[in-house]
Amino acid sequence: MSRMPGLTALVMGVAMLVAPLGSTGAANAQTLRAAPHANLEFLDPIWTTAYITRSHGYLVYDTLFGMDENFETQPQMVSEWSVSEDGLLWSFTLRPELRWHDGTDVTAADSVASLQRWAARDGVGQALFELVEEITAEDAGTFTIELSHPFPRMLQALGKMSSNVPFMMPARIAATPADQPITDPTGSGPYIFALDEWDPERRAVYIRNDDYVPREEPTSLTAGAKIPFMERIEFVFFDTHEEAVEATLAGDIHFFESPSTSVIDRFADQEVAILEVTDPSGNVGMAVFNHLVAPFDDPDIRRAVLMAMSQEDYMRAALGNEDYWQTCRSIYPCGTPYSVEERASGFMGGDVEAARQMLADAGYDGTEVVIMDPVDSPVISAFTGVTLSLFEELGINVDHRPMPWTELVERRVIRTADEGEVWNMFHTWWIADDLSDPLRIAFSGDPETGWIGWPDTPELAALRRAFLLAETDEAAAQSAQQVQDVILDGAHFAILGQFFEPIAFNAGIMGLQRPIQMYYNLAMPPAE
Repeated sequence: MSRMPGLTALVMGVAMLVAPLGSTGAANAQTLRAAPHANLEFLDPIWTTAYITRSHGYLVYDTLFGMDENFETQPQMVSEWSVSEDGLLWSFTLRPELRWHDGTDVTAADSVASLQRWAARDGVGQALFELVEEITAEDAGTFTIELSHPFPRMLQALGKMSSNVPFMMPARIAATPADQPITDPTGSGPYIFALDEWDPERRAVYIRNDDYVPREEPTSLTAGAKIPFMERIEFVFFDTHEEAVEATLAGDIHFFESPSTSVIDRFADQEVAILEVTDPSGNVGMAVFNHLVAPFDDPDIRRAVLMAMSQEDYMRAALGNEDYWQTCRSIYPCGTPYSVEERASGFMGGDVEAARQMLADAGYDGTEVVIMDPVDSPVISAFTGVTLSLFEELGINVDHRPMPWTELVERRVIRTADEGEVWNMFHTWWIADDLSDPLRIAFSGDPETGWIGWPDTPELAALRRAFLLAETDEAAAQSAQQVQDVILDGAHFAILGQFFEPIAFNAGIMGLQRPIQMYYNLAMPPAE
């Protein structure tokens, strides 16, 4: 395997930017140390929507297309592509210099297998593959997708920026059933995962892939040149945000991904670290019901719970400072094209008395509700605390289960008691882009292929398909609002509000992007 031409010289060209950290106590001159928002427990960004695994994915894997800072799709692993006049046949040719971390060539067959596995888990992928008649590796470097109906959003689908991202994997790994997490992290991306150094409780380590061939275009979000400036990137996991703050202020941590608003005052007037909000669209809090087991298999009981919930209560408890949150009573985040709050009257109404009566009318019989609480995630655990207090007020019996976020991610895939220890409810959040249109996986009504919670609403499949095939913007918007109406009527989940988390970083760190940080492009400043 020959060393990639140009990368060593390019990285050396920024070596002047990467200097020893002197008295800060950081590992060495070529190591970037980051405190992400969660521990890395799972390595499969197709099996889970967890954002820490998505961040892992962008270091280890590559994508066929990327999305630039103007949210336009650009080629990444693909060198050229074409589509027939009728829009039914797409052809994609890969860049010839692509190699897997084990030294073998990236092939079209790898792309075919990767797309098939991604489409089994992702909402956009499912929508695309409903139209796929055949996907074929024509030769080692080219594959085609034949459709039954034109799919104008093809490039946007293949360049999807957030969970689940269609990362490319070797076919031998992509052959793993989509409902089973992979354990082999071989990719073709700018960094190689150091499996022998991985400790899910303490750290994850990435080593620069000197054989990676970046594109020639400038870096722009998930598109353009992915340049691994650092020899080594370490995700360092802390038990508390207070510990991460201390490490950041001491210079031992260079990038703190998601500090709780309860600790951000610690960064005021500090020269070593800067606090900034990088995502103008923010994040959306969500409470998820298990629709398959009592009591939340009853939509009337779910409606009663939503009637009692108040977004203001959740946002104040989790974020505090009103500069970092807003209410948004829409399933599509406020500020995105399909958001319409007035359709959500009564949704998250904050009316406890009305909710009590609704529970009585629904025949709630005291069935215990198991609520999973990720105590190491300050925002989500604060959401959970509000629900626990509210359920006590409503007279809902609760079994409170504190646990780490990584355990919650592992347990939330359990559907019923036949599969393991069942749960009834948990809280989470999404970046706004992941809830921006009806094709996103959270809006599925198929209990077999949909996201966790597993609502069974066949009507949604037809409405999402109508959105997919809409020939005008007006028709698409109408379908989007019908999707929202059905989800609200069925009380599929609770929207807890929209919030904007800051990041904290070394005062001279270079390569920061908006709204998602791509760690491969970060570089450290010289020491004073």
